[in-house]
Amino acid sequence: MEHKKDENCGYCMRGELLEKFGIYICDLDVSTLILFKEQSHPGRCIVAYKDHVSEIVDLTDEERNRFFADVNRAAKAIHKVFAPDKLNYGAYGDTGCHLHFHLCPKYKDGEEWGGVFAMNPGKAYLTEEQYAEMIEKIKGAL
Repeated sequence: MEHKKDENCGYCMRGELLEKFGIYICDLDVSTLILFKEQSHPGRCIVAYKDHVSEIVDLTDEERNRFFADVNRAAKAIHKVFAPDKLNYGAYGDTGCHLHFHLCPKYKDGEEWGGVFAMNPGKAYLTEEQYAEMIEKIKGAL
């Protein structure tokens, strides 16, 4: 099946556009799992729907259920690997308009506990080796 793409979208095109903010982890059933480069919240990931659609209402019931199954699968892996006290889910995209969820682990003794997470606080970037290790742990927990 041919997926709808937008040539200006990092979720669709990957490559340099995605590398500005994320690292591809793997494909799930109907979405892509991405590690968010800024790791103020250890384990933060994005689950992006494979087609370039803007809204959850653009999906059929079956597509929506499969997408949320992917979100759930990623959330379970994040819980298993990082043991957050809470996992926040954020769906934004005023300008990008590609359906995706931020899965943002929150820790009682960590960044922004008790408040909304900052989209990109720019505080915590890792080495390539640290990203690779984190990705392997997530893949192993899927």
